[in-house]
Amino acid sequence: MYHETSSDRRLKQYARTMRRHMTQEERHLWFQFLQSYPVRFLRQKILAGYIVDFYCARARLIVEIDGGQHYAPGTRQYDNIRTKELSRYGFKVLRFTNRDIWRNFDGVMYVIDKEVKLRMEEGEKNPPPLRPGATVPRP
Repeated sequence: MYHETSSDRRLKQYARTMRRHMTQEERHLWFQFLQSYPVRFLRQKILAGYIVDFYCARARLIVEIDGGQHYAPGTRQYDNIRTKELSRYGFKVLRFTNRDIWRNFDGVMYVIDKEVKLRMEEGEKNPPPLRPGATVPRP
């Protein structure tokens, strides 16, 4: 049985705070596109010990909006490690900059829509990978 840790509780509280205080770019993407998208997206979702900006469970797709802080050397490395870790669990991470949101919003919407449809189609053919260390139950 899983017991919630204090780290989990802190992440949950932080995710709630982040949902209440989204950046302008996150708000724009959420209210102008993802909130009414036909496949459900969640905001500030905790996955594999990380809080992701937006998550679509049916497509196993994560959408991240990167502001200026994401281009500092240490942060770039952290983002790369985080993306690799999430990919190990079968998630696809799409990253867009704040500039993409304001200057090419139609392109951002197009890429997200195309990736959701592609991943849902692939998901029907190939189920998502197991968590590391998990085994397939025998019939």
